[in-house]
Amino acid sequence: MENNTFGKLFLVPTPIGNLEDMTFRAVRILKEADVILAEDTRTSAPLLKHFGIDKKAYSHHQHNEHKATSEIIRFLKEGKLVALISDAGTPAISDPGFFLTREVLKEGLEVECLPGATAFVPALVNSGLPTDAFVFEGFLPVKKGRQTRLKRLAEEDRTIVLYESPHRLLKTLEEFEEYFGADRQASVSRELTKMYEETVRGTVEEIKSHFSNNILKGEFVICVAGKPEVKKSKLKDKDYK
Repeated sequence: MENNTFGKLFLVPTPIGNLEDMTFRAVRILKEADVILAEDTRTSAPLLKHFGIDKKAYSHHQHNEHKATSEIIRFLKEGKLVALISDAGTPAISDPGFFLTREVLKEGLEVECLPGATAFVPALVNSGLPTDAFVFEGFLPVKKGRQTRLKRLAEEDRTIVLYESPHRLLKTLEEFEEYFGADRQASVSRELTKMYEETVRGTVEEIKSHFSNNILKGEFVICVAGKPEVKKSKLKDKDYK
């Protein structure tokens, strides 16, 4: 279904810390948008003000997105341009946006995602771990399904990338010791792009020791090396006899 009179949904990344990471295009789209949706309007208000975007943002988060989506689709069918931003980073990456995007596409309407800030990309590239193939896990389940997920990831041979909160970081690292082994190589980045940005690299045991003796503050990205390949010894002729 195509109709040039219909509007478009824009997914607009916002800085994960440093405001200089906002793109010119993102600012332009937000200024041109008829409706701006924000994960938390209290967080988005200073951002919009900083870039001279004098528009009211409307809340769109995991608790109201199902109810609000039908109205947003109506706006799009009326020809309005709708922009969605999250508190930081790219919408729908461990943030609201997936449900809205899926439903808008079901209606045959246009969706466009701008390139921009996403925390796991600089953390992965900066980790020193293989980047040719990786798996992004977002946040691990807090309770139900957590052990099952960890057991599955213990067999993963690609680099594993996860998000974690300050109050669960040490527990997660302890679980990595149990399921992956204390000597598995890893990297933990916090406060990316901000004044106190820090990346700690080493074994899981070494990283846990570091954060056990330091204040846990900020948002964390964990990168863990995949399961090492088991080298098979060459069989000799006598092994076949």
